[in-house]
Amino acid sequence: MLDFNHRPAFHERVTQIIDAALTAERATKRPRAYLGASRLGVACERALQYEYAGAPPDPGREASGRILRVFEVGHALEEMAIRWLRLAGFVLHTRKPDGGQFGFSAAGGRLQGHVDGIITAAPQELGLTFPMLFECKTMADKHWKACVKSGVAVAKPVYAAQMAIYQAYMEGEVAGISRNPALFTAINKDTQELWFELVPFDAALAQKMSDRAVRVIEATAAGELLPRGFAESSHVECRCCAYAQRCRGGAR
Repeated sequence: MLDFNHRPAFHERVTQIIDAALTAERATKRPRAYLGASRLGVACERALQYEYAGAPPDPGREASGRILRVFEVGHALEEMAIRWLRLAGFVLHTRKPDGGQFGFSAAGGRLQGHVDGIITAAPQELGLTFPMLFECKTMADKHWKACVKSGVAVAKPVYAAQMAIYQAYMEGEVAGISRNPALFTAINKDTQELWFELVPFDAALAQKMSDRAVRVIEATAAGELLPRGFAESSHVECRCCAYAQRCRGGAR
């Protein structure tokens, strides 16, 4: 029997108010008008194209308040990791002298990327070479363990692609960054365990991602829809895609 007098518990009501405020705040932010280099390694080029074109997600697929909280917690943990590394003797730059973020812009501003940081020194006993790209991610336990077991290139290829394209395109601003491995840092959000991995520059992967960016940008400008990454809608990537209905329904 339904209880029509049921009211959400107090903690649920407070959470709902917070989530509504976060959603309203997000709505005031200007949508990104460029292809983000951090997204080039996603599994499906059509999904990437929808994202670049600013297509609205399918109904019910918008970022929820919980997801927005997850994002903010991730950013806070990344700031902690930066503090920890600096405290341990790493010289880690997250801003340029003028206060701007390190990054690059290509294809007339249609492709852009912003890096977490640049390391120029570290404890001597580590034997590192500089300058090196710094990239930090936070992960749930199972994803963190997958990175530890198999390495970021296997467990999280989208992150490997991100670092490769950053190293390639940042060379013009930070000479030598592509000659040294990137420092990939992963924080386990469940246990606060840390994973550090040196990721050598993958020139072939960087070229592949650059070519992908050109395809997405040019196809979108021409009004052409890129092929789906997967034939079957039952594929896990399709089931999780924010544009699944649009894609299978043929909407542009």
